[in-house]
Amino acid sequence: MLSFLFGKFSECPEPIKAEVKGSLPHWLQGTLVRNGSGLFSVGESSYNHWFDGMALLHNFTIKHGEVTYRSRYLRSDTYNSNIKANRIIVSEMGTMAFPDSSKSVVVTFLNHTIPDFTDNCAGNIIKYGNDYYATSETNYIRKIDPVTLETQDKKYLPVNLVTSHPHYDKEGNTYNMGTTIADKGKTKYIIFKVPATEKGKPAALKSVEILCTLPCRSLFSPSYYHSFGMTENYIIFIEQPLKLDILKMATAYLRGVNWASCLKFHPEDDTLIHIIDRKTKKEVSIRYHTGAMVVYHHVNAFEEDGHVVFDVITYNDNSLYDMFYLDKLKQQAASGATSSPVNPMYKRFVLPLTNKVAETGKDLVNLNYTTASTVKEKDGKLLCQPEVLCEGVEVPRINYNYSGQKHRYVYLNVVGMSSLATKITKLDVQTKQRVDWTSENCAFTEPVFVPMPGASEEDEGVILTSVINGNPGESDFLLVLEGKSFKEMARIYVNAELHIDMHGFFIPQNDEV
Repeated sequence: MLSFLFGKFSECPEPIKAEVKGSLPHWLQGTLVRNGSGLFSVGESSYNHWFDGMALLHNFTIKHGEVTYRSRYLRSDTYNSNIKANRIIVSEMGTMAFPDSSKSVVVTFLNHTIPDFTDNCAGNIIKYGNDYYATSETNYIRKIDPVTLETQDKKYLPVNLVTSHPHYDKEGNTYNMGTTIADKGKTKYIIFKVPATEKGKPAALKSVEILCTLPCRSLFSPSYYHSFGMTENYIIFIEQPLKLDILKMATAYLRGVNWASCLKFHPEDDTLIHIIDRKTKKEVSIRYHTGAMVVYHHVNAFEEDGHVVFDVITYNDNSLYDMFYLDKLKQQAASGATSSPVNPMYKRFVLPLTNKVAETGKDLVNLNYTTASTVKEKDGKLLCQPEVLCEGVEVPRINYNYSGQKHRYVYLNVVGMSSLATKITKLDVQTKQRVDWTSENCAFTEPVFVPMPGASEEDEGVILTSVINGNPGESDFLLVLEGKSFKEMARIYVNAELHIDMHGFFIPQNDEV
């Protein structure tokens, strides 16, 4: 069943009418736009890593109970250059490309020493102002039409690396963060805000505001991070000991290795947790730390009784990334393995916002519903120990009306073979009870929660997830589950082959371009 991970998927640029089996709620109107790798070889050349494949956008547009489907490859500079050359000539994180014969060896070397990163934005769909962009973790983003999926302008963010998981507040502002490497002799983490804009006003990216700059622990070894957390008043940044070796990246091309080989986990180091006050735009004076861990996804974050509480999915090392090299996926497919070699943990951290009167060795957490602890040490730092809420889950989604709310329900993928989702689950973080949904020979993508307009409870809405159907003769489909009961409402079958994507965005009909 893993063969669909590294195939070549055809585009469906014109809308295809889907078959709805079941019933859709009348209020569900809009477009679900998804993004992920869809092309893994060009000519005789192939990518090494699943994350490197060229971006394939697809969407489901729901209107008055009917659904249409489209898909298009992102026409990035990377895509156009590779297709023109009929081979891979632009390097990705896990794939170092051969030189473009039209460029000199010196130019090619310099482009890999100080990387001019790819604009193959295959990670997510994000919103800045009124515009939608395909994004990955490089400083390039590509504006798209979320309905037709046509590729539009290429934009540059003034950082070297950036997350593909921003946050949105209730005013429509977007918050994100990135890393600048050796800029004026300093490597820094930069948190920035892109303001909401009215239709017809100048593009939001022209009004970017830097909220805070944090120094990196090491000039040439910045922490890798895929996401961050945000509450009503604070931003949470985990500086984890999964680090990029910049000097090794600069020489990777000459050494014949890819940039991902310069990403190393340091279990001997601790993990720093930074809390930034959104109002003062400064880091709080308290220093929090915990043991070595790797975090890709933040789940939830909120404030309660003088504490910042946040949930994350953690790993013991960086084996998750290594597992998605295509040769390893093919080995998994050949072996018929049904379980994952990694075990993600859903953990909750609780950070008190004051330690002035605390005694050394005292647990400062006074919330009675959690076993998470934060203890003051002799040097004044606070050692944070998390509570484990769940195991074996990933790609979390909550009711994202806006970031910073306390959520009781979380929707997650249940990790199976090669970290593919073989189930989706609704987790009650208060009782730790979960309800699973699965279907034989099916793989699931990220579950997206769409709230019902005017809902009075946080799980009033639907969950949307596209499903790769491994049953012979049956089509792939978009699954619609009822949020409260977690029972099936409808399957939306499409006469097209869906791909396992990464992340996406639901755009209500009133917000469509």
